[in-house]
Amino acid sequence: MGTSTAPDQSRLRVLVVEDDETIGHHLKTGLRGSGYATAWIRTGVAALTEAGTSSYDAVLLDLGLPDIDGLDVARDLRARFPDLLIVILTARTDDIDIIAGLEAGADDYLVKPFSLTVLLARLRAHLRRRAVTPSEQTPVHLHDLVIDAKARRCTLHGEEIRLRPKEFDLLATLARHPGEAVARETLMAEVWDENWFGPTKTLDVTMAGLRRQLAQAAEAARRPCRLPRLVTLRGHGYRLEI
Repeated sequence: MGTSTAPDQSRLRVLVVEDDETIGHHLKTGLRGSGYATAWIRTGVAALTEAGTSSYDAVLLDLGLPDIDGLDVARDLRARFPDLLIVILTARTDDIDIIAGLEAGADDYLVKPFSLTVLLARLRAHLRRRAVTPSEQTPVHLHDLVIDAKARRCTLHGEEIRLRPKEFDLLATLARHPGEAVARETLMAEVWDENWFGPTKTLDVTMAGLRRQLAQAAEAARRPCRLPRLVTLRGHGYRLEI
């Protein structure tokens, strides 16, 4: 089992969970060379312990770990750290496996073998999207739902809805265009990456999760509530109706 040195708190912190010696060393070296404070762990159990001990901005997670399936690790991490960026690294290429990874809580995935340059670009894009521009600092009120991009909080009647990072980003993006049709390509570019080359099924899975979270929050509310509608525009994209 690998050991980790506590990364420098002043830099963005990335946890690599990869049992392959060559890939793990390559990722650790490349990430540190790009300015990220990086720790490398080889097993799922050690990764969950490390994530609970130190604070990380992102986790690069191999699915084929020797002790725990990476999907279980992703679910555990997502439940404990809703704002953590999780990128799955996998040799599994079937759509069903990719969808399972996203539904387990991952924000993105890369299929092995992958380019370190592409990985770094995707990582920068994800982390950059978490920075809030001045125009996004005012909370958006949509009936009884409030979206605070600066605090990255979504509340219904004052009760927080714990959205996954990409679910929040998707809702916040649509909330900036209320009543407008937003194309799939636009959502993929704004929420994921303008250079995204994976299937847009990622968007559908994230939208399904967002709808489920909002519906559950409304059902659990102690009083009647009004929510915006997330409308599917077949062959085009989505529209947020208020």
